[in-house]
Amino acid sequence: MIFDEFLHNLHFDIEKASIPNWEVDWEDGPLPYKLYRELPVVPLSLEVPLTLEGHKQPLKPDLRQMGHFLWYVYGLTQFSQMVFNLDPSENTTERMQSNRRFAPSGGALYPNELYVYLKIEDLPVGVYHYDVAHHRLALLREGNYDSYIARALGNRCEIPACFGTVFVSTMFWKNFFKYNNFSYRLQGLDAGVLIGQLLEVSKRFGFESGVYFQFLDRAMNHLLGLTEKEESVYAVIPLSVEPTIWSANGSEKDRIVTADELSRELTSIHPNHYVRSQRVKEYPMLTKLNEVSMLDSTTKFPLIEAKENGISEGQGQAIALPHVERLSYDLGAICRNRFSPDMDFNLGRVTQAELANLLHEATNSFLYRNDLEAAHKKHEPRVSLNVCLYNVEGIPNGAYQYDSITHSLRQVHLGDHRLLLQSGMSLYNVNLLQVPICIHVTGVKDYYKTTLGYRGYRIQQMEAGMLVQRLLLSSGAVGMGGHPLLGYDSNLCDQIYKMEPQGKTSLIQIPIGPYRQRPWLLGGLCS
Repeated sequence: MIFDEFLHNLHFDIEKASIPNWEVDWEDGPLPYKLYRELPVVPLSLEVPLTLEGHKQPLKPDLRQMGHFLWYVYGLTQFSQMVFNLDPSENTTERMQSNRRFAPSGGALYPNELYVYLKIEDLPVGVYHYDVAHHRLALLREGNYDSYIARALGNRCEIPACFGTVFVSTMFWKNFFKYNNFSYRLQGLDAGVLIGQLLEVSKRFGFESGVYFQFLDRAMNHLLGLTEKEESVYAVIPLSVEPTIWSANGSEKDRIVTADELSRELTSIHPNHYVRSQRVKEYPMLTKLNEVSMLDSTTKFPLIEAKENGISEGQGQAIALPHVERLSYDLGAICRNRFSPDMDFNLGRVTQAELANLLHEATNSFLYRNDLEAAHKKHEPRVSLNVCLYNVEGIPNGAYQYDSITHSLRQVHLGDHRLLLQSGMSLYNVNLLQVPICIHVTGVKDYYKTTLGYRGYRIQQMEAGMLVQRLLLSSGAVGMGGHPLLGYDSNLCDQIYKMEPQGKTSLIQIPIGPYRQRPWLLGGLCS
């Protein structure tokens, strides 16, 4: 199949997956946020609290608190300006400035959008778009859509008991204009990073949440008024503070629902929006893959069996890491201080306790409610961590597999792999010789295609992104920085970790370590 070859090349030979002779039209680039026109809007409070320390009691939020929640999840939070010299032989400099958010994005292009269905005080019940640029809500549909959303999820969540439901979508053009077909891989990862941030912020606000990757796509897109060749929903996250029934299977007594049948219950809406680009190119592979990944009936929501995870133990010696408790930190402070070092890594010795805290916190915070596995069955993680270490106290330099169940490292390949990893990078924007910890998020090569079809690929990328965001937050909590990278040689990394017999591959590379401050101007965008 052409899609199998495309997804393989997307991971192992990007040149074959890309449109040849691609030139980026920077002058006609899209905005990093979607702007609706001529819709009723509701301003959100700009007086955002600067701390999210501790866990709050589970109370239904009002409009003010919901605004704080959305800002911490995906709002514009910081403005940065940096001057750099592209050619050291010339006495010229370039200036780069950007609006930052707490959730990182490839190239700071933010291809994802947030929509919310809300039933809270001081706000008409309805479906809204979160307008990032103006920190406000734009009303798409007013009314109660509990039954519609519940049936689109296959009646697997008690939507009437939830005060809100978040929809994470992807706008294909927003990063296709720069990254060509490679954007398909990026879009899933970016969506996952955003979901990871959303789940962590939810905990601080006392919200219960769960992620639904499987739903009636066309019904959800119809509810939001999305044009499928331009944008599509990737994940649905209900939010609750009341006792709520969460299920991965749904009830047998509920009749079968199809996307076409459900969509006919609502009139179509075509809200006007602005993206800035005047010459939007076609991206046929992205739209075709999105189409073949769609689910059109509630009978097509499968569960992944535990044995499908493909997790197998390494054969090397196991090194037990020091026992550590979950880290307690102010999420607001960590988000503000999170930093992605480029050439700013500064090699320093890392203690076993710091490494143990980093790995333990990231994998434990990653646990979440989802619709891919039965809650009563014990499942191994679908995405896991392998790590190359250098200059870590008491641990020989080498490549290891991290076992989150036993909190130990299993030796795979001893030695200093920094130069080899550096040789596999397509851009030399990070000096790996200055990096003590290089983590690879890994998953099965076939992305559960037998069970999930081509939808499994984007689900795997989203789960990898969710774990990446936990790693970035955890690295900040232990005083280090992390920089997610996709410009690396996956085949080389798989060889280092000897993953071929396991049927696994590295999904993304994250160098982590101490760093020096960067010479830039950085200011917060809140009062």
